[in-house]
Amino acid sequence: MPNFCAAPNCTRKSTQSDLAFFRFPRDPERCRIWVENCRRADLEEKTSDQLNKHYRLCAKHFDPAMVYKTSPYRTVLKDSAIPTIFDLTSHLQNPNLRHRKRVKELTEEDIEKIKQRRLASQKKEEAVVEDKTVEDATPQMSSEEKEFREYLKSLFEVVVMLGKQGIPLEGSDTSSNFQALVNYRLNSGDEALRKRFRGTAVNAEYLSAVQLGQLLDVCENTVREEMIMEVRESRFFSIITGDIVDFDQEKYLPLFVRFVDQQNAVREEFLDFLLFDGDEVALVERLESQMTERWGLSMEDCRGQSHKVTGTSTTKMKAVAVLLNMKYPLALHTPYSDIALNIQLANSLPYSIVQVVCETLRRIAAFYKTPFTQEELEKAISTHYQKNEEKAEALTQACRSNWTEQHNVFDVLLEMLPPLLACMDTVLLNTMGRFQEKQTSDAYSLAETLAEFEVVVTVVILKNILMFTRAFGRNLQGESLDTFCAANSLTAVLHSLNEVNDNIDVYHEFWYEEALSIAAVMGIPAKIPRLFLRKQSAGEVGEVQAELYFKEYVTVPVVHSVIQELEDMFFENNLKPLKCLSLVPAIMGQMKFNTSEENYAEIYQGDLHKAETLSAELHCWRIKWKHRGKEVRLPTTIHETLQLQDVKFFPNVNCLLKLISTLPVLKLEQQKGDKASERLQAYLDSVASRQWNRSSAVLNVNTHVKHDLEVMVDKYCRLYSEDEPEPEPEPVSEEAPGDGAATSETQENPS
Repeated sequence: MPNFCAAPNCTRKSTQSDLAFFRFPRDPERCRIWVENCRRADLEEKTSDQLNKHYRLCAKHFDPAMVYKTSPYRTVLKDSAIPTIFDLTSHLQNPNLRHRKRVKELTEEDIEKIKQRRLASQKKEEAVVEDKTVEDATPQMSSEEKEFREYLKSLFEVVVMLGKQGIPLEGSDTSSNFQALVNYRLNSGDEALRKRFRGTAVNAEYLSAVQLGQLLDVCENTVREEMIMEVRESRFFSIITGDIVDFDQEKYLPLFVRFVDQQNAVREEFLDFLLFDGDEVALVERLESQMTERWGLSMEDCRGQSHKVTGTSTTKMKAVAVLLNMKYPLALHTPYSDIALNIQLANSLPYSIVQVVCETLRRIAAFYKTPFTQEELEKAISTHYQKNEEKAEALTQACRSNWTEQHNVFDVLLEMLPPLLACMDTVLLNTMGRFQEKQTSDAYSLAETLAEFEVVVTVVILKNILMFTRAFGRNLQGESLDTFCAANSLTAVLHSLNEVNDNIDVYHEFWYEEALSIAAVMGIPAKIPRLFLRKQSAGEVGEVQAELYFKEYVTVPVVHSVIQELEDMFFENNLKPLKCLSLVPAIMGQMKFNTSEENYAEIYQGDLHKAETLSAELHCWRIKWKHRGKEVRLPTTIHETLQLQDVKFFPNVNCLLKLISTLPVLKLEQQKGDKASERLQAYLDSVASRQWNRSSAVLNVNTHVKHDLEVMVDKYCRLYSEDEPEPEPEPVSEEAPGDGAATSETQENPS
């Protein structure tokens, strides 16, 4: 007699397939879980014996890792196997058809009960496994080994505390913060440290630099492994590199990863620093090696990339992005959500004068971080715009709210140029002695730059060109609905820019007149850059007019580059995921539930759980929200949609939403606390640059990651065995080294 599969919407039977069929388990608890996962109400009333005798599930409903062959003719399940793969939606395509195996619709109460039972069962199993592991697997340790482990644990507590509090290992002078904290713990009665250093001279170094580096490496790797484990569980991720940081005269890129965790929350975590050395090919190989060989992640699962470098390094990172995209076509290169699109466009332009303007903006932001300089700028604004109080108030508010990071940065900069130059002159005079020498030096350098006519013209051109992308960028990096609208408005933006390009003579004439007007107010003469004049022969100088020079060398190249950059950033494959945002119910409602995600989801065809059912599943998803009850509110963001209890019954929709969420261009929703990039910047700002330490930075940025000191001790003992202990640290003698004194540099092991 043939066996039939008991799963809903499954018509397989043993006479039509070589698949194995498995009986329901006799164990009541496991049998109940099988029934719950099947979602068949008619099986809930039956006993485990009845189910075991009369019902089967085919192997298609189990993870392949749970099924194995004991012989060519026998297939069995692992003892812990649970069926998890079911089709719970295809019957909705034909609601009039009668189904013998009806799918049970779960209420909120049912879902909550199932969650509570599974959580209790999981805790019980973990407790049993943990007890058994402790009893059976823990080797007996000698008293010396136990003391050594307690000693290591105390050292790790010190290192972790210093890292997480952002306290540098070395003090401001020749002192050691690590040494001071160990001394404090010794004096406070830390028994493990007292036993270890009993009889050691007060002025002895407890650990050498090598030993301290070993402890730091173990701490850093343990914390990172916790995050890497979560990334592996989520599978798909995007990589983000930050701006260059200098450590010991070497350049490094901060490396972040964005993924959706097991709670369906989008996370962005800081993993490490990547050496920024060599050409683009070497950098790509180094990144791949770090991700795959060291951390066990697959670059085939990378779905996005974004690079936040500034200055001359942008060209190199654009080449890196192209190489990565060639090797991994689904690693889409996108803008980063936390940096205004207009700023990213300007940073990407390969023209020295544009890079000068961008660098000047960053220097202005740093200069006005102090209260005195901020106060002087506000005075200069009030003085310059004394006849326009409304404008003065608007600019004053702008300079109090990080205006150098906003989408309209070049509009504000143009209006700020006269007050900025006046403020720099005031700081330079320093009549009241309020400003330090470095501030007056910075003011002189900034004033020299702002007083260049070439800079004024470039700011005017950037302001007018990027005016066309300002609203687009603001929407792109806004809420889900705004981003969806932006993805569908790119054609209009490019059309406007191409119209400017077609009529560049007219536009440039207006822009040049505007630059002349601003320069006249600031007392800056209109002239061609000195460097260009030096390159020209004496006969050619008289023929070059300023207006034509700026048209040929600034306006035309910048317009062409902005258009090209937008087309590169948002080519067809990059827009498809953003158009899939119509899966968010509120956006679907705005579109009157007349959406066609199937046309755009094809880019992720290979990532879907069951691509062949995508069309039917999307139809059911639209019907679910179109015919919802009046009291049901439509979720407005991806995060809200992923938190729905029943989204897991739409596996393809769930997968698509998670894939889209990893893209760096989307606003990071529901991130608890500061972002990882902000925490890293806080560390770099609070610690003197000569005291920066890469391992300490990783610990400090990732204070939210749980750590287990026992795991750190185990890892240290495996990596740096105490089988061949070094001599105990000796006190630093008053004798000269040449007279036989031992120095602290000879110590190699904390033992």
